[in-house]
Amino acid sequence: MTEMEMNTNSRELDLGPDDSWKTKTYIIGAVTGALIGLGTAFLLARSTDERGGGPPQVTTGDALKVGVGIIGLVRGIASLGN
Repeated sequence: MTEMEMNTNSRELDLGPDDSWKTKTYIIGAVTGALIGLGTAFLLARSTDERGGGPPQVTTGDALKVGVGIIGLVRGIASLGN
């Protein structure tokens, strides 16, 4: 392998300071999303248990309301970067 090929390969693998913040953002976003999802599932299971157990009865309308709310939240977070 020539020196030029080695330099090209090392540049491709190097996460410079410009990419470092992106990696941190992805990791923080993934962990935060997982924790929020886990907390939401816990609250749903707890409220279902308090009402008598069994799987939760989620209607299509409820799912659409939650979906629209999540889309609005994601759009709001995405606009923070502007």
